[in-house]
Amino acid sequence: MRDALVFGGSGQIGHRLLVRLHRRGWHAHAVSRRAQPKMPGVEWLRGDLDGFEGAPMRVDAVFSCGPLDRFARWYAQSTIACTRVVAFGSTSVDVKRDSADAGERDVAARLRAGEAGVLAAAAVRGAAATLLRPTLVYGAGGDRTLTRIAAIADRWHRFALPRDAVGLRQPVHVEDLAQAAFAVLDAPATHSLAYALPGGETLPYREMVARVLATLQPPARLHLLPPAAFRALLSLAQTAGVARDFGDAALARMRQDLVFDIEPARRDFGYAPRAFQPAVGTFG
Repeated sequence: MRDALVFGGSGQIGHRLLVRLHRRGWHAHAVSRRAQPKMPGVEWLRGDLDGFEGAPMRVDAVFSCGPLDRFARWYAQSTIACTRVVAFGSTSVDVKRDSADAGERDVAARLRAGEAGVLAAAAVRGAAATLLRPTLVYGAGGDRTLTRIAAIADRWHRFALPRDAVGLRQPVHVEDLAQAAFAVLDAPATHSLAYALPGGETLPYREMVARVLATLQPPARLHLLPPAAFRALLSLAQTAGVARDFGDAALARMRQDLVFDIEPARRDFGYAPRAFQPAVGTFG
């Protein structure tokens, strides 16, 4: 039986990964700040990346499904013996690099620093590291984009977008990400590389949202507004305390194509994500 150490195991990707590890005969040590329900094949360790109790001396793989920059700092200082590391980041490392929003540029910078830190620490240890960059994550109700849209639409039975929200997107299901993390383990071609992990379908932003609204009971109505009218409505919503963190940079991205090449992941570890066909209940 192989052993894994998993950070972010209580999160939307990490939980699916723990289930998959157990099904494949692994034993997992999963770190969490809070007490977690028992899971087959999982030993929960209380703590976080600043320290946790009961750390194993040696594992076959370390998975990071949480904040990449914090994981990189932990990994650089850790004394746990391990020859394989798989860490999740985000395509925001590229998307937000040149954002007009300083906070978004900081996110991209921290992701870049985290990636570089993990690869550098792995090289020093003689370990093999692989970095995974998901696009828009959905499927567990823990994301801050599609599930949030569904919650707003479910409350008001409608949702509004600017008519020009036609930038292309590739939403990716958490199960496909968990499968990718497991698949790269025994794929030597992935060592020291980073992979974009888009979903299996590319579609316009407003079509993506329409499919989300169609899963609600009853389905919510999508209103497409002239850009100026949408901006005015957004300003009113922000005044009322809704979508305060939705700034001009995020609005501009609705018109931008955020498309990533699936071929490297398909070639190197057989990545084959599903199309975006959410069902009733997908978003809570």
